[in-house]
Amino acid sequence: MEFSKRLQQLPTQFFASLAFKTNNAIAEGRDIINLGQGNPDQPTPAHIVKAMQEAVADPKNHKYSPFRGIPELRKAAASFYKREYGVEIDPNTEVAILGGTKIGLVELPLALMNPGDLLLLPDPGYPDYLSGAPLADVEFSLMPLKAVDGFLPDFKELEKSVLQRAKLMYLNYPNNPTGAVATKEFFDETAAFAKEHGIGVVHDFAYGAIGFDGQKPPSFLQTEGAKEVGIEMYTLSKTYNMAGWRIGFAVGNADMIESLNLIQDHLFAGLSPALQVAAAAALSGDQQCVEELVETYEKRREVLVAECTRIGWNIEAPKGSFFAWLPIPKGFTSIEFSNYLMDHADISVAAGSGFGKSGEGYIRVGLLVDGPRIAEAIQRIEKLDLF
Repeated sequence: MEFSKRLQQLPTQFFASLAFKTNNAIAEGRDIINLGQGNPDQPTPAHIVKAMQEAVADPKNHKYSPFRGIPELRKAAASFYKREYGVEIDPNTEVAILGGTKIGLVELPLALMNPGDLLLLPDPGYPDYLSGAPLADVEFSLMPLKAVDGFLPDFKELEKSVLQRAKLMYLNYPNNPTGAVATKEFFDETAAFAKEHGIGVVHDFAYGAIGFDGQKPPSFLQTEGAKEVGIEMYTLSKTYNMAGWRIGFAVGNADMIESLNLIQDHLFAGLSPALQVAAAAALSGDQQCVEELVETYEKRREVLVAECTRIGWNIEAPKGSFFAWLPIPKGFTSIEFSNYLMDHADISVAAGSGFGKSGEGYIRVGLLVDGPRIAEAIQRIEKLDLF
């Protein structure tokens, strides 16, 4: 049977092909240092695992969940935003529970957009943002993120014809892949811009907990008027090392949240109640585990910056996330350089062009192996005499 046109129009799954190549090299017995992955390497904190174990053993959690999530988790999400960001969230109307925020990011165009509408996406950006456009039969326009602008989009560069059709805009800070962090001033500008042009804002706050140099990354919802124009997606994958648990939530504008809840009423029958209980425990419990995790990533960042500086590789330290965005040597494309590192140094990295046209000239490396392995990777690169 022939695939639908929607499926045929989906972009190639960049991360699947990267993982395939890396795993094949490992299967050959090669000592691959995997800096290309975005998969947290630390275990889920013990108190969250214990909460899940107890919840699984409770028969009341063996039944279907309410379609829109258990009240305990919705309230925990609202309390989390009040505690961490000083933002008031109504747990009944301003929270949508998600089986991982990727689901929300991909299904939101289906919920809010019509054929002919335009989706504004960052370039470079998380590749799966592109998936929602063909599934919803809408078009997209890319907003270049440039180093000179701190990898923040310049809204003044958007053409009038684009602004007339744009209905949704995706942003992501701390940023994957660049490691940039948004400023309060940028979010102020974003809220005003979105209101002026009638554009909904979707802020992917996946790395919200991970800021360096004593700086806490701001939430878009802290901006005055933000809930009038947008929502924020928050995943437990990064903050609590729960990537494999597949749970997150969206908060903010009540109409946008209702659209997510409504489409999920038809697509899903709710997440496991036990999983939601564990997620509530993560959000409401002791946050020392988060502080320790950020400290771990910051120490790894310092190793990466020191080693790159030592060999003459001029890089900028990421301000947030667990990624670094490194310029490649002259004479290579991003894909050529990533292949070169795999073939000649047994190092896996993500080619910048895999995140969009504006990613050419960079590679993304993850701070998801320990410091000595990061140092070893740079020492292997040093032997290639590229810098």
